[in-house]
Amino acid sequence: MELIMNFIKISLLVLCLCFFKLSSAAYILIPMDEVQSDHLKSYGIAYWLLQEQLEVDWLLNYRGGSFAVKDLAQIQKECKIRGVKYELIPDASYTAILNTIANPEKNMDLAKLEKEPKIAVYSPKGKLPWDDAVTMALTYAEIPYDIIYDDEVMDNKLVEYDWLHLHHEDFTGQYGKFYAAYRNAAWYQQQQRDMEALANKHGFDKVSQLKLAVAKNIRNFVAGGGFMFAMCSATDSYDIALAAEGTDICDHMYDGDAPSGSAQDQLDFTKTFAFQDFQLRMSPVEYEYSNIDANFKRKVPKNLDYFTLFDFSAKWDPVPTMLTQCHTRTVKGFMGQTTAFRKSLIKPEVLILGQNKSYGEARYIHGTFGNGMWTWYGGHDPEDYQHFVGDPKTDLSLHPNSPGYRLILNNVLFPAARKKERKT
Repeated sequence: MELIMNFIKISLLVLCLCFFKLSSAAYILIPMDEVQSDHLKSYGIAYWLLQEQLEVDWLLNYRGGSFAVKDLAQIQKECKIRGVKYELIPDASYTAILNTIANPEKNMDLAKLEKEPKIAVYSPKGKLPWDDAVTMALTYAEIPYDIIYDDEVMDNKLVEYDWLHLHHEDFTGQYGKFYAAYRNAAWYQQQQRDMEALANKHGFDKVSQLKLAVAKNIRNFVAGGGFMFAMCSATDSYDIALAAEGTDICDHMYDGDAPSGSAQDQLDFTKTFAFQDFQLRMSPVEYEYSNIDANFKRKVPKNLDYFTLFDFSAKWDPVPTMLTQCHTRTVKGFMGQTTAFRKSLIKPEVLILGQNKSYGEARYIHGTFGNGMWTWYGGHDPEDYQHFVGDPKTDLSLHPNSPGYRLILNNVLFPAARKKERKT
């Protein structure tokens, strides 16, 4: 009988130890501060969790904007496979973390991520001689996306998506203003032929007319509640195209005739998202669309080319807080066809998320339009200071903790937050 009682006691002890072991790791915390081994793939884990219909806690301003989820063995396994550092947090400890976040004296908050956004990247189907930071970030983070272009936009396919990224496009119909340097290059000539054929397919005489129609459809997507993110020339050229509706800003090598002599005076800044009172740069051999881009006559030394992220109130301004989650508030600058935005030309209602205050540059801006939101990020590649046509693409496995790339992936996740969290 004594042996039986001892066996029962040992069994109960084992059960208690097993229960304690299970209860001691009630949550998985994916830290996003300096200890994280791969910040970029961490976003991919968060997206994968949403695909698995698991609710994710985004702990805003807690250890660099960490993620937390209830502990499951397959989550630990997936983190190990992807090389993402995680910590096992007992239930009581996680409750203490939530209490800290809820403290009104702490600039922290919790955003519930519930459903993965369906992602589209607006990009030419053919291979171009340069690459796009967002598609590289999505691919590296293992976040799925669809490639769409003018056909899909004109066929009203945008309604199938929640989040749209604009590849470094030229919405003015001037082919990136690469004429002076690349007009004799085979890829440039083929691009022009392809775009002219596409414009004719959709009933337009000029590429600029097609691009304006595409820009307006994207505007309707945002107005209806969509989220739009753009980098490099897809930012200022988008606003210029909207403002130039009803006039011709393209020279003869782009559309077969001369531009309007009064094009500048005919710009309508009420139609733009972000910029006003800008001056067009209409020379066909000048590599600029307007003076929006602070790259025009820019005198920022490379060693001083940094921008600072603003600190927002996590409890009162959750959207800009989500968009600026990072393990550092200072991010190194990088150039592009559109490098930065001249602050004096930004509309007063637009929110500046990151700036180089010393040089009057905004690098990262955000706004609302209708029921939707947009975010624009200056520069081409956060880990390639001055990217040229034909340069090799960036290997993100060499930059898994890139602050500049983190800002891109913040934009991918924030549409997953509960609607009550998505207010400005």
